[in-house]
Amino acid sequence: MRRTLLIVLVVGLVIAAIGLLALGAFPPQPHPQPVSKVLPNDRFQTR
Repeated sequence: MRRTLLIVLVVGLVIAAIGLLALGAFPPQPHPQPVSKVLPNDRFQTR
C-alpha cells in the first residue's frame, strides 16, 4: 500500500516536471492589446 502511494507520487512529480519543462521551452504567445490612457489636461491649460 505504501509502495503504491510512493509510485503514484513519483509519477505525478515526473509528469508535473515534464509539463513545466514543456511550458518553459514553448511559452504561450502574449495577446497584444492596445493601451488607451487618458491624460489629465490640467498641465496644458494656460492660466
